[in-house]
Amino acid sequence: MQKCLHSGTSFRLRQGGRSIRLQIFRTLLLLTSLFFPWTAYSDYAIALYGDHFKYQAGFKHFDYVNPDAPQGGELYVSGMGDFEKFNPFTLKGLAADGLQYLVFETLAVPSWDEPDTMYGLLAEDIEPAPDGMSITFRMNPRARFSNGDPVTAEDVKYSFDMLMSRNAAPVYRQYWMDVKRMVVVDPMTVRVEFGRNNRELRTAICQLPVFSHKWGNGKPFNQIALDPPIASGPYVIESYDPGSRITYRRNHAYWGNDHPTRKGMFNFERITYRYYRDTLARMEALKAGDIDLIQENSSKNWARSHQGKRWDDGELIKTTFPNRNGAGWQGFAMNTRRPLFQDKRVREALGLAMDFEWMNRMLFFGLYKRSPSYFTNTEMEAKGKPDAAEIDVLNQLQKRFGKLVPEEAFDSIPLPPTTSPPHSLRENLKRAKTLLAEAGWTYRDGALRNAKGEPFRFEMMLQDKMQERASAPYARNLEKLGIKMNYRVYDAALYQRKAENFDYDMVWAMMPGSQTPGSELFSYFGSESRNMPGSDNAMGVSDPVVDELLSRISQAKSREELVTLVRVLDRILRLGYYIVPHFYSSVYRVSYRHTLAYPKVLPLYYSIEEWSVSTWWMKQGEKH
Repeated sequence: MQKCLHSGTSFRLRQGGRSIRLQIFRTLLLLTSLFFPWTAYSDYAIALYGDHFKYQAGFKHFDYVNPDAPQGGELYVSGMGDFEKFNPFTLKGLAADGLQYLVFETLAVPSWDEPDTMYGLLAEDIEPAPDGMSITFRMNPRARFSNGDPVTAEDVKYSFDMLMSRNAAPVYRQYWMDVKRMVVVDPMTVRVEFGRNNRELRTAICQLPVFSHKWGNGKPFNQIALDPPIASGPYVIESYDPGSRITYRRNHAYWGNDHPTRKGMFNFERITYRYYRDTLARMEALKAGDIDLIQENSSKNWARSHQGKRWDDGELIKTTFPNRNGAGWQGFAMNTRRPLFQDKRVREALGLAMDFEWMNRMLFFGLYKRSPSYFTNTEMEAKGKPDAAEIDVLNQLQKRFGKLVPEEAFDSIPLPPTTSPPHSLRENLKRAKTLLAEAGWTYRDGALRNAKGEPFRFEMMLQDKMQERASAPYARNLEKLGIKMNYRVYDAALYQRKAENFDYDMVWAMMPGSQTPGSELFSYFGSESRNMPGSDNAMGVSDPVVDELLSRISQAKSREELVTLVRVLDRILRLGYYIVPHFYSSVYRVSYRHTLAYPKVLPLYYSIEEWSVSTWWMKQGEKH
């Protein structure tokens, strides 16, 4: 861990006058921090591997912000569906958009132009123990909640306890499962003790959101719904209309205005999310001036709807923003909790029925690429035959788990099916028919049937009508195999409830990309998450080989080891045929109002929504 000047917490003198002198020295340093708060003298950052940070001690701001951006004006953005609560940490109900990065803050925050590094925010000092079994945070004495109270160690522990309780969404217990306990050392210091040496957990716990113990006025945590959060972020909730609109107002007493991780950010006086039931209504709102920008995920809308008089006159600007985000994965996820999808041969056959090249040409205007991997667009994507390091890991796994490690993992990893010549959909469907027959499914009496005569039919659960465009041609191809796939769009509340309880056959699912996958993988692929309501394990993966790899990934001691382990995980998952992989793009497509401006330097790893509300500003002299 890199030091800046002297770290008071690094000294451990306990003898006579030396201890007294040390206390005086630490007091002087604390007073210095109060008068010169951003002259850091402590462990201001932490990296997953090593201690080399892009931003050195005493940095003024991130490169991808405009530190001189004017403040003021109002930004109107869109939310989809509706919302019912201001507590984003509980399972039931839909939380309002924007809460996580406008209202709540964490112990440390990542920069968006380097992987693996967290810079202290609420915590001014981050000190991991040499043995890797704990990490200590000293809170920034200037940090304040929206009610004016200081952010203390007790508040940090309270937040952790609430998020780890049964009253919070289970994903937090999964994320920090290796935390043994959190101890309040003194009013401004907490120590987090780990149950095992998990390097990734050091940065994961840095992402703990902190809120006041006064929030909810003593209510059980899962009953805090529309109580305005008492948190430390730059905005507070000014007004709202449940299911329709929520407006955040900048907190003029915000403690972090000049903090180096906040300088040049959060420039709008007000940010309003207006909610729409579908993307068509949202597009009309952009044209009418009710919202200021749209990130477009539909290639059809991008090609056909983002044009017209408003764009021709320069009122709206259409552009793309490149990024280097890991693409993660997206696809038709088969719920292996259902007997229909428990045979791997069936799952592989269903993947052969998707004709991506036709979809991309006819539906997506050639704007996408096929996703080959669970870690597309990163160095962790498995390619070709495994290298020597991967072979070594595979041999270790085979020695322990035997035939549970597929022999194909030692060979070239297959790419998703293609219909580009000399391949064809007909060829792929013939292969699918053979696999289905091996699994006991044959065509007779007008449908594909099993030995009991039961037809092969299932439903695809959809969240948005736009998903019908890719689902329909897939359903038509399945019909050629005698398989009946219905697809249905559910309203937001029912969709969330069914998704949280895995009450579906097939669903569009995804995992955000990461340059450094870690503990979040347990929620997507771990056996314990298979039957945990609210987890991200849409496919129901439960494989001891995968569990072993997840455990080793979370304990990787170098970037090189991490890359090797994730590549092996990619091979095992891809050979499980759990999803029908979709497509990806390495640019954001955005239309925005000409009154808005953004920094000249773009970040590398970012979400367009968080970047725009956090770093954009209103041009001077302009009004919404």
